[in-house]
This record gives sequence, C-alpha cells and structure tokens, in this order.
Amino acid sequence: MKAVRFHEYGDPSVLRYEDVEQPSPGAGEVLIKVAATAFNPVDDGIRGGFLREPFPVALPHTPGIDVSGTVEALGDDVATPKVGDRVIGFLPMAGTGAAAEYVVAPAGILAAAPTSIPLPDAAALPSVGLTAYQALFDDARLEAGQRLLVLGAGGAVGAYAVQLAKQKGAHVIATASPRSSEAVRAAGADQVIDHTSTKVADVVTEPVDVLLNLAPVAPEELAALVTLVRDGGVVVSTTAWMPAPGDEERNVSAVNVFVRSDAGRLQQLAALVDRGELTVGIAQRVPLEQLPSIHEQATAGTLRGKVIALP
Repeated sequence: MKAVRFHEYGDPSVLRYEDVEQPSPGAGEVLIKVAATAFNPVDDGIRGGFLREPFPVALPHTPGIDVSGTVEALGDDVATPKVGDRVIGFLPMAGTGAAAEYVVAPAGILAAAPTSIPLPDAAALPSVGLTAYQALFDDARLEAGQRLLVLGAGGAVGAYAVQLAKQKGAHVIATASPRSSEAVRAAGADQVIDHTSTKVADVVTEPVDVLLNLAPVAPEELAALVTLVRDGGVVVSTTAWMPAPGDEERNVSAVNVFVRSDAGRLQQLAALVDRGELTVGIAQRVPLEQLPSIHEQATAGTLRGKVIALP
C-alpha cells in the first residue's frame, strides 16, 4: 500500500510518499481502509522533532491522528464495529497514523461516522471536535446562560467551540482576525473582537464565566486577561507549551487541555453533525501524495483552514 512517512526528524522535505507493507489487526484492533486523514499542527511538531518527549514515535513514522474510513478486517476479540462499518477515530498520538491507504486502530476508540456528510470529510472532526468538547464541558463545565470568551476562535478548534457553546445556550464572545471574523460570526458568536486592532480588555466590560484560550498569545497577555474572569470561574488553555494561568485568591481555576480519545464523546459529536447542529468545515481536500506540501505550508505559517488528505 501507499503511505506518507518520515524516516528521520526534520523539515517537510523528510516526508516520503512510498510503498509500505499493509498492516494486520491484532487482538482488539480493526483494519481500516482510509477514506481520509486530517492535517493537525501537532503533525508538524512531531515530524519536526519538537514533541519527542510527549509523543515518542517509532521511526519510520506515518503521521495522521484523525481517520475516517471503512472497517476492512477485525482482529481477535472484536465484537464491534463490524466489517463494512463506516467509522471515525482519534488515533493514539504516538502510534502509526492514517496518512496511508490502510491503518490499524484500537476498536474501542472508534465511533460510527456521521452519515450526512461525505465519509472523507468526517476525518476533520475527531481530534479538534474532541478538543473543543472536552475543553468546554469536561474541563470548564460550561453551562447554559454562562458567558464564554474564546481567544483565537478563527481556527479549527475555535469553530467547533463556538458552535458547541451556542448549542449549549452560552453567550459567546470571540476574538478573531479580519480574515476569519465572518466565519466566526457564522458559527454563532454573539460578539467578535478583532484582536489585531482592539484590546480585548477594553471591549469585554462584564465578567465571563469561562476563558478558553486557543491562541499562541504571550504568557503575560493571557495572565492579564484572567481579570476578566469572574470569581470562581475557569481558564482553559489548549497551548500545551504555556500553562494556563489562574487566580487562587479569587478561586479562578486553571486547566490545561490535553485531548483524550473518547468514542462516546465522538459519537455525540457525530450525532450533532447528523442533526445539523454542528458544521464540519473543510478548507482543502488534497490527494495523499500532496500531504508534504501541506506540511510545508504549515511550517511557513501560510496554511489556512482544515485540510484533509485522501488516499
């Protein structure tokens, strides 16, 4: 089969589109015929060698932590899913990824793919959808009627976070650049702040219950915005390289989000998609052999929107 792999850490030039042996599922695993995988910034960091400590992958390594596809074969002790089922999953971060024609996955991490969108497009849902859901509801305990401030809402996680928060009944204030502000409004944000020309603290005049940071803001800038959070509120951040700031005196808690594979939550997200309550956004669909060029764009800082790669 064909796969994209790197045999050494480095810039995108280390990626190779090559022939590899098709894997076989072991006990508790299934073989998936890949419909698509999605590019995520973590793929860039793993390939570049910047994330060796948290994600010690074996070389050569196939990237791609998101997958959508059809179950091709079952390993021992697998009752569900069945051969022929259309599934989605968030694969183990340090394991072999889905930038290939076939991938083996633990059966327990898979959920039924939404049926209202093309199967390849569903690859854009797992890791970013789970990140948004877990940050808002598992970690921040966001409730209807609460006020949420999302920093960096123009990205893939932000799009899901705004939609999920509005679906819950929260009041959403979001920061975005002019390039993505209309998309953030379309996702349902009640107020969009252009962070390139406006200081957030000058605009948000009422306390928020939850501050969700999705942007690579300076630590001192994020710490200053904690004053916008009400006493007893929550600051949640997905930027693993920078701890989320809190305020012990005011009982403002701080949570760093590390996305977790959760088939149950993923099934909930797929159901929201099928009910028309959650939109899966795709900016580009490229053949798998063009995945190295997507890494190049990410490294150069020119990549915009969610990209899926199709074998």
